[in-house]
Amino acid sequence: MIERNECFSNLAAGYLFPEVAKRRKLYQEKHPEAKIISLGIGNTTEPLTPHITKAMSDYAKSLGTKKGYSGYGDEQGLTELRKKIADVLYPGMASADEVFISDGAKCDIARIQTLFGRKTPIAVQDPAYPVYVDGSVIVGAAGAYKKDGYKKVTYLPCTQENNFFPDLSLIKPDSLIYFCSPNNPTGACATKAQLKKLVDFANRNGCIIIFDSAYYAFIRDAKLPRTIYEIPGARKCAIEINSFSKLAGFTGVRLGWSVVPSSVKFADGTPVKNDWNRVMTTLFNGASNIAQAGGLACLDKEGQTETKALVDYYLENAKLMKEALEGKNFKDAGVKVYYTGDSPYLWVYFPGWKSWDIFDKILNDCNVVTTPGSGFGPSGESYVRFSSFGHRADVKEACKRLTKFVL
Repeated sequence: MIERNECFSNLAAGYLFPEVAKRRKLYQEKHPEAKIISLGIGNTTEPLTPHITKAMSDYAKSLGTKKGYSGYGDEQGLTELRKKIADVLYPGMASADEVFISDGAKCDIARIQTLFGRKTPIAVQDPAYPVYVDGSVIVGAAGAYKKDGYKKVTYLPCTQENNFFPDLSLIKPDSLIYFCSPNNPTGACATKAQLKKLVDFANRNGCIIIFDSAYYAFIRDAKLPRTIYEIPGARKCAIEINSFSKLAGFTGVRLGWSVVPSSVKFADGTPVKNDWNRVMTTLFNGASNIAQAGGLACLDKEGQTETKALVDYYLENAKLMKEALEGKNFKDAGVKVYYTGDSPYLWVYFPGWKSWDIFDKILNDCNVVTTPGSGFGPSGESYVRFSSFGHRADVKEACKRLTKFVL
């Protein structure tokens, strides 16, 4: 008999979001009359915009003609899209050959684990998007699970006490550092000064940063960096992962990209980009041509106007939720709401509560689904993440229910 990959047995419990879905389903089965509203998983809800859908529709129709048919494309992505991403989003900061198109940021983060293997130390923000750690477990870089986390992972607590920016001195030299801004789940946005500290630390200590920028489009404060390459020195130590999912509502369309500068190198001097190119051409076969047509449209002037309006819609939802969660009923219970105005997520602290317990109470009392903070890491305990991805009418109804919530 073939032995099981032992790394899978190291994974602790189930993946967070299926567990949320499971609890919602069980509650709905017990209470079929309940009208449940989800403010939990970060799945977009609003229709794709006209300019972008037309581009994909036109491309799809052209596939039915001899002239318009296209088969396999370059695994790294359409040359035109790679260039457009570089020109529009990274002017003077990255070149087209450093941009790789994919089927989404989560997929890239999982695949990128194969570049570094099991011997590379891992450091992650805590709390953090689960795939950073779970992907590390599967490739053997995280070790076995213990009570407060995985044995070989360095957790970097991001808490209200340190304004959600970690103590970098905890990171071991030559580590792979996972960093997300705007952060999922806390919603915190790193300043230029904070990112400079991170970049300078990485360059001094031989580290490589995997910078998850999937929520960059939500940043409205012009003083905040939208890409790590705004920081001097980042091209020597940082790989940026990004996505059209939250920018344009492509969660189901599946389209993302990574930027791997030629100047990011392994210890032997080999450019990381060379091996990433091999991963993309060997373990991946290219993003959908139809999706890439939509990506090109997103970056047109008209597409940018449409996507900004789409993101603004979710930011308005977040403002409504913040008002509800800062009501007297929550303040009297000592609840604290952390929201920057530059993220789709609100990070809410419930003193004295376990995350799954408050998740269950909000579900039972308000018929509203959230996401337990402990599912993002040890420092997420007692927090709950509220997502602004929802229809406006549902968000307003959820807010109405929350204003009547009693702890």
